[in-house]
Amino acid sequence: MRLFPIITAALVCVALYFVILDRDRLVDFAARFGPAEPAIDPAAASPDDSAGAAAAAEAAPQDEAAQGVHVVVRRSEAQVTENAVVLRGRTEALRQVVVSAETSGRVISEPLRAGAEVSEGQVLCEIEAGPRLSALAEAEARLLEAQARLPEAQAGLPVARARQAEAEAALNAARIDGNAASRLSESGFGSETRAASAAASVSSAEAAVESAAAGVEAAQAAIQSALSGIRAAEAAVTRAEDELTRLVVHAPFAGILETDGAELGSLLQPGTPCATILQLDPIKLVGFVPEAQVDRVVVGAQAGARLSSGREVVGEVTFISRSADPQTRTFRVEITVPNPDQRIRDGQTADILIQTDGTPAHMLPASAMTLSDEGTLGVRVVEDGIVRFTPVQMLRDTATGVWLTGLPEVADVITVGQEFVTDGVPVRVTYEELTQ
Repeated sequence: MRLFPIITAALVCVALYFVILDRDRLVDFAARFGPAEPAIDPAAASPDDSAGAAAAAEAAPQDEAAQGVHVVVRRSEAQVTENAVVLRGRTEALRQVVVSAETSGRVISEPLRAGAEVSEGQVLCEIEAGPRLSALAEAEARLLEAQARLPEAQAGLPVARARQAEAEAALNAARIDGNAASRLSESGFGSETRAASAAASVSSAEAAVESAAAGVEAAQAAIQSALSGIRAAEAAVTRAEDELTRLVVHAPFAGILETDGAELGSLLQPGTPCATILQLDPIKLVGFVPEAQVDRVVVGAQAGARLSSGREVVGEVTFISRSADPQTRTFRVEITVPNPDQRIRDGQTADILIQTDGTPAHMLPASAMTLSDEGTLGVRVVEDGIVRFTPVQMLRDTATGVWLTGLPEVADVITVGQEFVTDGVPVRVTYEELTQ
């Protein structure tokens, strides 16, 4: 019972073999059983008929060669397309600061927890005052003492100047007496003893003037000393007051706490972190541009990015580094992006596109591209019915085709049949617009 299905399957396989793989032999076999074509007697055939048949046989391949291969061509016109610079980067907080203590002491304030929003100037940590209030009171007392010494020093200056004026008047009187005694002694009307006594009085008056001048200088020095004492006391007061202001650590700007504040009762030293603050609005996108493309990026250019979470953001280029990274030879680029809801976090991966000047390019199907014998990427175009190979560069790939540069403003690009022709071959052209 199973013999007939097996024989049927074998016959079907044989028939398929001849139909698909050996069709010529099958056609020859079938032609044997068809009607025979009438034989043509060469002697009976007229010379004109023979010559016509031969001419037709020779003209057929020549006409076919003259007509060329049939190809489909698209007349493409260049369009200005945006050619963005593609980067791989990350998000980065606009500002990130570790706020540290400037003085030592124990924390007496309740800590703020990580994630809390803080405003500019808000208290982050408060340190116990300890003996600092006493130091301020002592400095203020010394300032009052120094200020009290100044009037006393200033009062001594007029007395010293009066003594100097008195000594100068006594000197003038002594000089007058000395001159008179000297003249009388020379004329014989006065003794030499009196002249010598007058000269001694002049010397004594000069010494008194010098002593009075020294007293004036001493009074002025006392005033300067009092003023210096006042300035020193004021500096001590300022230091004490500054030390008190260091007891309270404030937020330098509005942001979000990345870490907990210092715990209540903990001991802080100068430089000990109190809290870490991030400013996320706006936020920065940071990427690194290769040196071959850095000239295409300018400050103020529009840029977009797709974050690792799938969110798409738009911003503006605000910084381009002037110095390349010595290891990678790339340049840092920063893009500022609004982040009012602060949902964009610091350190997220981002695919960045920076807009550049438009480039004339042709939109063509990817199948139109081919390779030359040397392996150069290009397309085949038709110029005056002759095929020409034109090298191209691909800007980017899209869902509808590829953007190519390197072609003239208007080009007839072969989209079907480009693999069956070479440079210099004549072709028959059918435009895509006529077939649509």
